[in-house]
Amino acid sequence: MFTFETTDQKEVRRFRIAQFNGRTATVRSAGSTVTGHVRSVLQWKSSVPQRWTITIVPSAPKVAAEIARSRPQVRAFLEDFY
Repeated sequence: MFTFETTDQKEVRRFRIAQFNGRTATVRSAGSTVTGHVRSVLQWKSSVPQRWTITIVPSAPKVAAEIARSRPQVRAFLEDFY
């Protein structure tokens, strides 16, 4: 799990929406990028300015699978034009 703190309300709103909808969220911090599902968004009410602790469960990176596609069969419809 990846945990970090933020004071940016726009960022917190984005993570709460991702958590509610079950979508993945991406965080860029200190040169590293983490993508995963948001597990929790906790607010520290006693701090000034407001800050939140966000926990993300990283997901495995998607592997770009090369799909072998056949060429379109244009010749099958060539007879219709003559």
